[in-house]
Amino acid sequence: MEVEMLPETTDVLVIGAGPTGLAAASALLQAGIDVTVVDAQAEGRNTSRAAVVHARTLEALERLGVSEELAARGLKLSRFSIRDRDRVLIPVGFGGLPTRYPYTLMISQAETEAILLERFEKLGGRVLRPYRLVRAEQDAAGVTATFAGGGTVRARYLVGADGMHSTVREQAGIAFEGDSYPQSFVLADVRLTGGAPRDEVTLYFSPAGLVVVAPLPGGVHRIVATVDEAPQAPDIPFVQALLDARGPAKEPAVVREMVWSSRFRIHHRVAASLRAGRVLLAGDAAHVHSPAGGQGMNIGIQDALALADALATALEEPEAVTEAHVALEGAHAASKGAQAASEGARTAALEACAEALEAYAAARRPVALKVVALADRLTGLATVDARVRPLRNLALRLLARVPAVRRRLAWNLSGLVYR
Repeated sequence: MEVEMLPETTDVLVIGAGPTGLAAASALLQAGIDVTVVDAQAEGRNTSRAAVVHARTLEALERLGVSEELAARGLKLSRFSIRDRDRVLIPVGFGGLPTRYPYTLMISQAETEAILLERFEKLGGRVLRPYRLVRAEQDAAGVTATFAGGGTVRARYLVGADGMHSTVREQAGIAFEGDSYPQSFVLADVRLTGGAPRDEVTLYFSPAGLVVVAPLPGGVHRIVATVDEAPQAPDIPFVQALLDARGPAKEPAVVREMVWSSRFRIHHRVAASLRAGRVLLAGDAAHVHSPAGGQGMNIGIQDALALADALATALEEPEAVTEAHVALEGAHAASKGAQAASEGARTAALEACAEALEAYAAARRPVALKVVALADRLTGLATVDARVRPLRNLALRLLARVPAVRRRLAWNLSGLVYR
């Protein structure tokens, strides 16, 4: 494969070509901004990983013109339930939500990335591969990014959409605050028969850990489960044992085929700031959490679109800075009052650039904290000690009788609460 050369300069350099990076870059191109996207991988990932697109994300992606295609390719589920084996603890319905997308859309991340990449390329963009960032140095005017092998790009702004182990975040000196879950996580796409629902996402609580069973298009189910130590490649017997211990009991779910499986460890962390000067973070580079609730990719895409708006505003301001600078030079031959006025205009324009980016960081970090807290609560509730389990179940069933509780959970899971 021929490697496409890096440009010498760009307005915005995006590191990472996952859903977050592609969404940000597409929105920037639509705004007429010169953007360069690079990724360390020779090819895009072809595993499914994230599999949920929520209502708020579909609303936000309308501006890119991809929501209809996503909805057409995915599986629309109007229910989410929390269960203890066969007992429903909290049923959550999305059908009554005030949105054009009153459902959870189940679609493989590979499909989501492919749709976003196609849109990015139709807008004239290209993902440059494989380029691995090794250093990022910023000054008052921009950021110089250096890649393995010695290539460099000079950008006005640098966006880190490069995941949990973000080099951009590390180079910017931004702390990643939080901790790790003691358990490992199993991720598997399987074909099932038996009692697994095909019309809802189900979160099964168990003293041994949680297991999520979610239908995907094509007759596949996504299984996500916590275990003390997962094997490198979970096989059918391993996943079957998890479902037997934690899933439906009256009509057990039976694994007939393993499509794909993996293991991973999860952290619950949020960057101390989403901005350091001309360096901005979005997606997993800014926050990571338990997969309970399926929020990760959704919040990342919403970050991306908010960041694109902030950058578009910031990049409009240099024209005002230039005009003020010209006025300032002309004022040198004029009165001291004219000089002071021109200097004030230049300072105000520079402050406006910073304010737009700081507003992004200030708005999105609290959202990340709320999402991490929700996922953490769901994970904690799922794994309570067996002695506390009956009390937890009773409390959840009593709460579920309150419509406002179910409605609030639906708003949180769908992301509509972050409108």
